[in-house]
Amino acid sequence: MKILVLNSGSSSQKSCLYEIGEALPESPPPCLWEGKIEWHGEIAEAEVKNSHGVVELDQLKVSSRAEAVEHLLSALFKGKARAVASATEIDVAGHRVVHGGPHYEEPVLLTTEVRSEIAEMSSFAPLHNRAELEGMEIVERLLGAVPQVAVFDTGFHRKMPQAAAVYPGPYEWFERGIVRYGFHGINHQYCAARAAQLLRKELNSPKLVTCHLGNGCSLAAVREGRSIDTTMGFTPLEGLMMGTRSGSVDPGILTYLMRQGRLQAQEIDDVLNKESGLLGISGISGDMRAIVASIKQGHSRAHLAFDMYVHRLQAGIGAMVAVLGGIDALVFTAGVGENSADVRDAACQPLGFIGLKLDAAANAQRSTDADIAASDSAVRVLVIRAQEDWAIARECWNLMPKQGITVGGSDLPRNMG
Repeated sequence: MKILVLNSGSSSQKSCLYEIGEALPESPPPCLWEGKIEWHGEIAEAEVKNSHGVVELDQLKVSSRAEAVEHLLSALFKGKARAVASATEIDVAGHRVVHGGPHYEEPVLLTTEVRSEIAEMSSFAPLHNRAELEGMEIVERLLGAVPQVAVFDTGFHRKMPQAAAVYPGPYEWFERGIVRYGFHGINHQYCAARAAQLLRKELNSPKLVTCHLGNGCSLAAVREGRSIDTTMGFTPLEGLMMGTRSGSVDPGILTYLMRQGRLQAQEIDDVLNKESGLLGISGISGDMRAIVASIKQGHSRAHLAFDMYVHRLQAGIGAMVAVLGGIDALVFTAGVGENSADVRDAACQPLGFIGLKLDAAANAQRSTDADIAASDSAVRVLVIRAQEDWAIARECWNLMPKQGITVGGSDLPRNMG
């Protein structure tokens, strides 16, 4: 079964093509093809490579995100780095969908009704759900009526205890579905399983705090393989300071600005999602690499942005440990978590009181799926590569037989509504 995965982020678009036979491999296999786009204003930087080592790099000036994504996916069967002869070789497409709302926990085949309900959730995840719907339309345009599957980032957190999920507003909020949904669940769930594997423990054994630190950031407290708390909430705005998102702020600030006539609803949405976080404080960038580079050049606002980011990360980790009643391993994942030794070091510095000791040399190395704690640390510190794409492909593979679809694609219907 050839499975195309689309992972639409707030600042990037990733896509991978996997081929899975009659059994799932224990570890993520290499992709047959992978592509990535990062946006820098009006310029899209695209990179495509296939399993034969052929790489194509491109810089595009495009009029829309959709145009760039269509260009990327066309490289599957066109150009030097193509991986299939034609679009008809692809059996199913899986999508990371950030917000599943109150209705969706498990992966589902896309139908008109499912798409409509994903669209309704777009106001709660404006940087994501609309991009994901756009990706579904592009797949349909390029690949025809191939079955498509939605895998929800909120799914892993849907069984959080009510004490963690319900907001302390009027009870009517809860009755209307205004609850803490949590996000990055696909990767938090994968990292919990991978951490147990690395620790040589059963999934239901270790107490874990998983730190997904990318352009968007969230923590999860995982016990017995389940999320019992997380930092994001009703939308991906709650919680930690992020690249361009504010994270949690006093809601009184927003009502104050509205009363002063300075901000309307859409302006508030834009400020909190696109003009805050590392970018808002530093005035330079929402990219941690640029922040660290600017600190070395003596930029004071970049230094403040870094210190604030780390302070909130430390506070969040402490809260998750308290909820768990202890911790066996701290996990760093995603772009910043995997690649920034500075952030990992700063986050771990005050955690000696729980017996955590970082191995400075191991932390400085760029390695993933590795333990970077000192040998005598009471808490393990793991760097785990984010594998959302593989997790989505695996869910697609699991779902197809349940729908009466034979592995290998011979019985795949080409129109799922």
